[in-house]
Amino acid sequence: MIVTVTLNAAIDKTLAVPNFRLGRRHRAVEQTAMAGGKGVNVARALKALGQPVIATGVAGGPTGTLITEALTGEGILNDFLRIREESRTSTAVIDPTSGEQTEINEYGPLVSESELERFVEKLLYLARGATVCVFSGSLPRGVDPGLYGRLIEELKRLGVSTILDSEGEPLIVGTRKSPGLVSPNELEAEGLVGREFADEEDRLAGIAEMVELGAGEAIMTLPDGCLAMLADGGEKRVYRATLDPLEPVAAVGSGDAFLAGFVAARYSGGGNEDCLRFAVACGAESTQHFGAGVVDLREVERLRTEVGVEQLTLSALGS
Repeated sequence: MIVTVTLNAAIDKTLAVPNFRLGRRHRAVEQTAMAGGKGVNVARALKALGQPVIATGVAGGPTGTLITEALTGEGILNDFLRIREESRTSTAVIDPTSGEQTEINEYGPLVSESELERFVEKLLYLARGATVCVFSGSLPRGVDPGLYGRLIEELKRLGVSTILDSEGEPLIVGTRKSPGLVSPNELEAEGLVGREFADEEDRLAGIAEMVELGAGEAIMTLPDGCLAMLADGGEKRVYRATLDPLEPVAAVGSGDAFLAGFVAARYSGGGNEDCLRFAVACGAESTQHFGAGVVDLREVERLRTEVGVEQLTLSALGS
């Protein structure tokens, strides 16, 4: 079983608005609303890929009820802790004429210490039947940024593999607690290592630095694929996976679909290169849908044959 954790779940609204301009009145030509938050998106994609998954986190108020009811309606197994304050709503506006995307994300609820402790109890219970746990997204307001790190340590003691995809201090502190894998995008990776990447050599060095900071493995997602440092036996190997970008319908949640693809392929016993091909194909295919975490497995299988994977030598890292 794979567990996904979403501590800042939301109802995600996506609107298609041609020629979108600030300060003007517009009418959407297409819209959708679905349960969201990065971990929820990962769970949705994992289910579409045929993997056993349960989504957990915290949800409150009428919006929280909508989140859990929407997941149940999609057939996604879920077990969220109910909290007092209202869960958030996030809105993405996509301009189909330009491809530009604007996101407006609410802060989300305040979660009390007692509510957090009840959630931790729930997660540790669910983890008894889990092989992998994916921590995704931001933390709610007022929550200790070290929470992911604490949970990573707790689950490691239970023998559960941990994956972290966050940003800012929660990602920094969590990485120091040695998760099995971290999977930030380039901007998040720059924040983790504390510097900007000027070129490919900088990105390669950044991947190695993420592992030096504590991660067992690291993947940096990029617009055309990813860079990764993954374990192969007793060694670490560096890979570059690429796919010609597709004309997107919507790019919301493509990184979550990428991560779901990697987790699904590895959970099924795939090797490093196969996992990366499948992950890149999932991320790309998800951009063809209006809604985060939506993937078509048949199209993923077609696209994976077009993904190129190159193993880089350690000398490329300047060692």
